[in-house]
Amino acid sequence: MPIKAFFNLIRWPNLLLIASCLFIIKFSLFSIEAYPVAITLNWFGYSLLIASSVFIAAAGNIINDIQDVVADKVNKPKRVIVGRLISEKTAFNWFLLFNVLGILLGFYLANLIGKPIFTMLFIGSSGLLYLYATTLKSYLLIGNILISALVALVFILPAIFDLMPAITPQNQSLQKFFFSILTDYAVFAFVVNLIREIVKDQEDIAGDHKMKFKTLPLVLGKQRTNIILFALGCLAVVGLVYYVLTYFYENTLVLTYSLIGLVLPLLLFVVKVPSANSKKDFRQLSLLLKITMSLGVLSLLLYGFIHSS
Repeated sequence: MPIKAFFNLIRWPNLLLIASCLFIIKFSLFSIEAYPVAITLNWFGYSLLIASSVFIAAAGNIINDIQDVVADKVNKPKRVIVGRLISEKTAFNWFLLFNVLGILLGFYLANLIGKPIFTMLFIGSSGLLYLYATTLKSYLLIGNILISALVALVFILPAIFDLMPAITPQNQSLQKFFFSILTDYAVFAFVVNLIREIVKDQEDIAGDHKMKFKTLPLVLGKQRTNIILFALGCLAVVGLVYYVLTYFYENTLVLTYSLIGLVLPLLLFVVKVPSANSKKDFRQLSLLLKITMSLGVLSLLLYGFIHSS
């Protein structure tokens, strides 16, 4: 099995972004000296959380590629992996293996912190990714919203597994403060990823039409969908500017980073989306949103500076 094809199958850049996000939250946000937040997991326990999340995401990517073979032969024929570079049987075996590993590690972690019920987060995520790939992606907006919610969950997992079990009456307000920061990031991730999912539907309209999916572009048409994307982009810009000016207007570093690294790419998206029509146009818009998401994750590194200055 070609190694490069395998890494493309599991979409390693997306997995790296998930792992980086979780790592930065633990070793930057939860390590601010000015705010000694109470945490539950040591390095080993938190590594289990990262590994479990990555394994389940990888399994979701694999089953999605297996189910998308017909559509991908239309949308991106040169990048089809399943059935060309890796057999469907081999891909499905990897899907099963990663799911089992992810759920078992999640089960061990949940019991490690004395919250076995938390295992359902991993089982539920795995099941939803399977349903998305096999059924839900064909329904109008349901698949888009589901995937965006699972992306947002990445920011909430550290709060659930590391902050919540350590809450006491004495530290409750501080724990809630950090929980609220992660919730804000989760909302940002949900909105940006939802926009990107719709952009990808625009890019893949030909293959989705062949599969008889009910995506927004196929139901409303490209131009109307662009109008919706424009409106969502404007709301994201306004919301982000309001948030930054409300909480960080006195911090020059954070303000500059946010305006250049987050607001500017979103503004470029808003400017470009009304005239977007070709696959190349939508691929560029999707990349712009992915860069915005990545820079948003990296902005977590600024919190040590914010609360020490």
